Amino acid sequence: MFLRVFRTRFAAKGSSTLDAAHRVLYVTEGDLRLATPAQHACLATGSAWYGRVPVACTAGDTTTSILCWELSADSATASIDPGHERTLLLEQALSIDSPQAHLIRLDRVSFPLGGVAYTHTHQGPGIRVLLTGQITVEVNAERHVVRPGEAWFEAGPDPVLALASESELTSFARVMVLPIALRGRSSIRYVNPEDLEKPKRQSYQIYIDTALES
Repeated sequence: MFLRVFRTRFAAKGSSTLDAAHRVLYVTEGDLRLATPAQHACLATGSAWYGRVPVACTAGDTTTSILCWELSADSATASIDPGHERTLLLEQALSIDSPQAHLIRLDRVSFPLGGVAYTHTHQGPGIRVLLTGQITVEVNAERHVVRPGEAWFEAGPDPVLALASESELTSFARVMVLPIALRGRSSIRYVNPEDLEKPKRQSYQIYIDTALES
């Protein structure tokens, strides 16, 4: 399986039809109308949708930007349509034996100035995209500075330390593929016992937390 994330920017009234795939859409600017064989919906800025069916997307009266995560058996292929720009930010191969035993989760993590996500692991892989601020991510003794619009992958079992900007409020959106037993539960595990009782100043907003559709 491959997990990837695109940034798509629609001109006003621009449209595109996406083939069937496990797909999460998150609107970062403007609004987006969706049409599937069984559903019509309108997503405002900060709204999200998940489905596995083909979906027709149409922007509203202004420029609209979305993040689009996809989980599929095949690697990404290039696509160019009039009315929108679609940029692949990151793609990662995953080892998932049984998708039906997993859920897909989209949430937004927000940090105060100088916030720290102490060294931790997660119980599944995921791709993050920085929305605001700046974050320094340390994995396996290597540090990477991430800026708005950039994406990074976390495998899950690798310990991660994340340091948010001290001068800008920092937030990112992420999609993770997790065991179904974690529905409604946090996936984070802190590595160092001395960090367990420290204040955790980051906040979480969950948009999607649902079993992968068969």
